Amino acid sequence: MTGQKRILAALLGALAVLVLIIGGLSAVLLLSGGPKGGGSNTATSGGTVDTKPASGRLRLPGTDPLTLDPALATDSGSAEYIVEIFSGLMTIAPDLKIVPDLAESYQVSDDGKTFTFKLRDNAVFHDGRSVEASDVKCSFERAASRTTASPTAPVYLNDIIGANDMMTGRAQNISGIEVVDKKTVKITIDAPKPYFIAKLTYTTAMVVDCKQAQQNPRNWTRSPNGTGPYRLTDWRVGERIVLESNPKYYLGAPKVSQVLYQFTGGSALTRFENNELDIASISVNDIDRVRDKNSALGKLYQTSTDFTISYIAFNAKNAPFDDANVRRAFGLAIDRSKVTSVTFNNMISPATGILPPQLPGFTPDDKSLKFNPDAAKAALAASKYKNAAGLPPITMTEIGGGASAGLDTQAYIEQWKQVLGVTVQVKQQDTASFFEDQQKGRLQMFNAGWVMDYPDPEDVLDLKFYSKSTLNDIGYSNPDVDRILEQARIERDPGKRLAQYQDVEKRLINDGAWLPLYFGGTHQVVNASVKGWFNPPMVIPRLRYISVDR
Repeated sequence: MTGQKRILAALLGALAVLVLIIGGLSAVLLLSGGPKGGGSNTATSGGTVDTKPASGRLRLPGTDPLTLDPALATDSGSAEYIVEIFSGLMTIAPDLKIVPDLAESYQVSDDGKTFTFKLRDNAVFHDGRSVEASDVKCSFERAASRTTASPTAPVYLNDIIGANDMMTGRAQNISGIEVVDKKTVKITIDAPKPYFIAKLTYTTAMVVDCKQAQQNPRNWTRSPNGTGPYRLTDWRVGERIVLESNPKYYLGAPKVSQVLYQFTGGSALTRFENNELDIASISVNDIDRVRDKNSALGKLYQTSTDFTISYIAFNAKNAPFDDANVRRAFGLAIDRSKVTSVTFNNMISPATGILPPQLPGFTPDDKSLKFNPDAAKAALAASKYKNAAGLPPITMTEIGGGASAGLDTQAYIEQWKQVLGVTVQVKQQDTASFFEDQQKGRLQMFNAGWVMDYPDPEDVLDLKFYSKSTLNDIGYSNPDVDRILEQARIERDPGKRLAQYQDVEKRLINDGAWLPLYFGGTHQVVNASVKGWFNPPMVIPRLRYISVDR
């Protein structure tokens, strides 16, 4: 999700915490521009109804969500729960294809700007009330209302005609959303955008019980009347969350009757070995013994790649990072490959750019600012600040509460001191404060990251670097980048469109907008009784695909 989609992922245990912001759609659908309208361009659900009764309990580690309001969520920790409790018109399947969800099917007009969704006849809320087109319209308008103050609606709903008018108080509803009948809703956008259908998978576009939210605006999410495969039945702050199978779910009751997220109890791996958890993440302290295929843990070890990019960001409106030469100097002065190997034991890989592997538009060539002390010194000398003595005080902010900064942060600070003669102070913040300050552009320099919401380069390059984007939390502005991004939004030729995003990526890296650090990965051990467990590269609904054979 983020600064707006923000995602906090404790990837490597006590040695380091990488903050990954939030953030998937079918690459085939997105890159081809999706259905183009007419009767032959109808998309229907690929969902399969499972009529087998639910059984068993799945035990997972977890943390308290920052919110369970789909319109307010900006982090992956919250989204993990939200995507199971709520649902929207469209969703992302395990194979990363965009498929209808509450919608049974949809059609796109010939001009690519009008989407007509037919809702499932058996789609109901947890309390059994039928989901109707008016619920879709109400949910979108609630997210766009100034009262809700959604930090994500300005980015994920802004393509819809009239959405911006409602968000700015110029209208009381979204004119581009039309209730055709009880089970049909029509959405019109401002231009034919290949990625729009993917945006409807994001939490902001999920359907909520508006009446419940209006009657109890402060606490309705403690017992939300959602539409998803699971119901929230217990939330004890600091202790646990319990989700139970929704017997009324329109695709059939999930296979696991109860999912227990435990927030306390010490090391997840220790609890796993004590048979208290079914899944546990692996830290750098334990990775070597888990990688041993002949060990008990080694036989249960699973690893996967993520659509994530960890990075260092500079506030382009804040001295000294208002000078691209300073940003480049900082990038050229750090050795990411060495830090990745020594600090993280190769559990993650050095980033070669902004777009992660397997994402459309990714290229394997290393586009990053490579470690070059002489070039780093020359870049600083070419800046308006001339040298380290000419720089103002610099503070790098990261999430944490320890006595010292993360080991990778310490390594980079030492390299900046040795190569550039620059002293960088570190400030640690709690998660909520960090996200708030990041979103409002208050941070001078910070350690963060991004997790894709849907697998399209628009989801990071346009959302994070377009000068007018509300997710642009570094004040970056480049007229050439804006122009290319605007062209890519409506380019319907897949090859040309990807080439435009690849051009933007190179410009951003050369401009030092971000210093890409690492591409993420997941390392876990999974109990043999858990069947069908998978780690998608981004947050998508998955619990209903899992079973427990105990």
